[in-house]
Amino acid sequence: MGNTSSLLTQYDIEEVQEHCNNTFSQQEILSLYQRFCQLDRNGCGFISGEEFLSVPEFAVNPLSQRLLRMTDGLNFKEFVAFLSAFSAHASLQQKVEFIFRVYDSDGNGKVTFNDMLEVLQDLTGSFISEVQREQVLTSVLEEAGYSKDSSLVQSDFLKILGSSGLKMEVEIPVD
Repeated sequence: MGNTSSLLTQYDIEEVQEHCNNTFSQQEILSLYQRFCQLDRNGCGFISGEEFLSVPEFAVNPLSQRLLRMTDGLNFKEFVAFLSAFSAHASLQQKVEFIFRVYDSDGNGKVTFNDMLEVLQDLTGSFISEVQREQVLTSVLEEAGYSKDSSLVQSDFLKILGSSGLKMEVEIPVD
């Protein structure tokens, strides 16, 4: 998959669609490919973390450093798969899997109280104190039936977020 949309074959498009569970239309994939090529400044077929940070919306995201760990060195197919959680066609399961990966920074398949506290710190910065963050998180966990000592797995995230009306959508401009 080269540097312009004309080098993206029908087979490539269909392969990418299948890889991301058909969350994007063929036209959206072409638009994403054009964006990928713009970000891939050195034309090597991969987007570095630094190139990803050139997207203003990504750079100002309070979770950008966590997301950066998930995006450094993505090829086009991985780039589309990464973004697929934000598609209007993504399932709740796909969205929850993505959120879980953001929280599970060490990739061990479990999210601890401290993992959640770190994300909350990233999101709130100095707006609330460490004590307040711990109180809020403890309260949320207890309300969901968990304790401070619980290690949550992906199915726990699905249970907690499953009835929340979770929205994570971005619009892909189609030329």
